Amino acid sequence: MYEFGSFRCEPSEHLLLCEGKPVSLTPKMFDILVAFLRSQGRLLSKDELMRTVWPDSFVEEANLTVNISALRKALGETADRQPYIETVPRRGYRFVVPVREVSEADRASSSPESQGKGQVPPPVSSAGDGAPSVRTHSEEQSSIPVPPGAWRKRALGAGLALVCALAVLVGYRYTHRAVTIQARQTTPPRRLAILPFRNLGQNPKDDFLGLSLADTVITKLGYVSSVTVRPSYAVEKYRANPLDPKKIAQDLDIDTLLAGGFVHEGDNLRITCQLIEVSTENILWKGVFDLKYDKLLSVQDNVAEKIIQGLALSLSPAERERLKPDGPVDPLAYEYYLRGVDLYARSEFQTAIKMLEKSAELSPDYALTWAELGKSYTAGASFQFGGSEYYRRAQAAFERALALQPLQIEARIYMANLFTDTGRVEQAVPLLREALKTNGNHLEVHWELGYAYRFAGMLQDSVREAENARQLDPGVKLNSSTPNAYLYLGQYDKFLEHLPLNRELPLVVFYRGLVEYYRGNFLQAQEHFDRAYELDHTLLQAQIGKAYSYG
Repeated sequence: MYEFGSFRCEPSEHLLLCEGKPVSLTPKMFDILVAFLRSQGRLLSKDELMRTVWPDSFVEEANLTVNISALRKALGETADRQPYIETVPRRGYRFVVPVREVSEADRASSSPESQGKGQVPPPVSSAGDGAPSVRTHSEEQSSIPVPPGAWRKRALGAGLALVCALAVLVGYRYTHRAVTIQARQTTPPRRLAILPFRNLGQNPKDDFLGLSLADTVITKLGYVSSVTVRPSYAVEKYRANPLDPKKIAQDLDIDTLLAGGFVHEGDNLRITCQLIEVSTENILWKGVFDLKYDKLLSVQDNVAEKIIQGLALSLSPAERERLKPDGPVDPLAYEYYLRGVDLYARSEFQTAIKMLEKSAELSPDYALTWAELGKSYTAGASFQFGGSEYYRRAQAAFERALALQPLQIEARIYMANLFTDTGRVEQAVPLLREALKTNGNHLEVHWELGYAYRFAGMLQDSVREAENARQLDPGVKLNSSTPNAYLYLGQYDKFLEHLPLNRELPLVVFYRGLVEYYRGNFLQAQEHFDRAYELDHTLLQAQIGKAYSYG
């Protein structure tokens, strides 16, 4: 174990504490820190660090640079306002703060247990200057009194009682911890959809807030493993359609629904929400948020916290830490960010890029803007012929997002997709594996990992991850090519099961023909290929099928 400044690092526990509080680091950031601590101030070359942190793997130097930048940000500065890690130009890096190695005896005398490690963390709060007022249904709280220990008058009796009490306490703590972990592993997560907020005012210029505000809450809850939230692309179709909770629940395979609306008048914004358990039609929570328009950033924190309370979700300390409110963001920059999210959902990628670039210029330290900007650059490169320059900009934006917020799931998903689509699957897979350590029930991470595994030729692993994603959401990305792994494995019936239900979609018709082709049923295959071409002759797969027919 090592101590430096106000930090304590426990490599065996993979834990970094600052004044007794855990500091969030990615596994690679932690490995880099441990390498520095063990170096005792020695200069470490870039090659040595890369061999230590990524043994038997080929990675680019940029990976090291991004992780060291993020580690510097996590550690902050020393008392004399110097960084903990010094860059030696063209040589490498040096850890410049004295490091003390702590023995087991020292550790026993100053255990984290004595520093309140077992205390229940306080609930997330966004209260502060300008915090919105919230009116909700009354929330009852109950507590179970703990009987005080019975102490004996004699010293020996007191000692025996203390030993017994400690034994019971330790047994309870570890038994309770094991039961809690087992419950988390076996209890299926709640399935939640957050619908676009309805514009209840008269100004259509505010329409962009509907989906974008819902998206911010969806993103926030992406760090909670006990609830699976349907992604924005799944709920986007409910922008204007009349709401039928039962039908929506059936379409999205959910058990809980959040619906709401907003009214924007001048500098004021009112948001109304209700959380519904669909099967019983019970309202688990409903409330009204009144806030100033320039406090839009607080909406995601307040609504996410009320959902957690309404569903009685149990959060780990790490999840609680990740749900803390973001730092200050320029109000105009945040509005540009929300507009960019909305424009991306409408496939207006170029305009989305302009909005997000403006947002990044005004608030360059807001990590989500960089992640969304990278996603928009990638879409521009893929669908609007932005080419290699847009891919380069996308990667730079993702790297900036992860430098600012190393555990950000969104940037990891989008960056991994970029790596997979540009032939760098060996860099995509580690990003996604680390994202699963943050939330093992994140359906998009599982799905994207299945996509990457397929490109890597790891077909069985691809199928496993696709199944993991479908267990969380049977409707996840129905038009994705990830189920093609079944096709390549010769599991044709399984492949057909995973095609979209609309049998007359040109792409579906083509793939039915491809299955018949692989089975040797060439006449049936030709019928499907011809039908796909008839439905949409501009579809690339339909053109390929037509070529098969001629052959």
